[in-house]
Amino acid sequence: MTIDRVVFAFAGSLVLLGLLLALLVSSWWLLLPAFIGANMLQAAFSGFCPLARMLKHFGVKPGAAF
Repeated sequence: MTIDRVVFAFAGSLVLLGLLLALLVSSWWLLLPAFIGANMLQAAFSGFCPLARMLKHFGVKPGAAF
């Protein structure tokens, strides 16, 4: 997998996890998908993604976006 796919899979998993926890535990868990969405939005404009940098450091193959 490339960095792009890992980032998208990780972000999607955290959004779904946050929604599930909001349904089952507390509505405060909606802050998790909100944070992920805000991070994805800023990464679209700035090109900076902390997870992509970590994955690059660990030797994951780069993709088109990162």
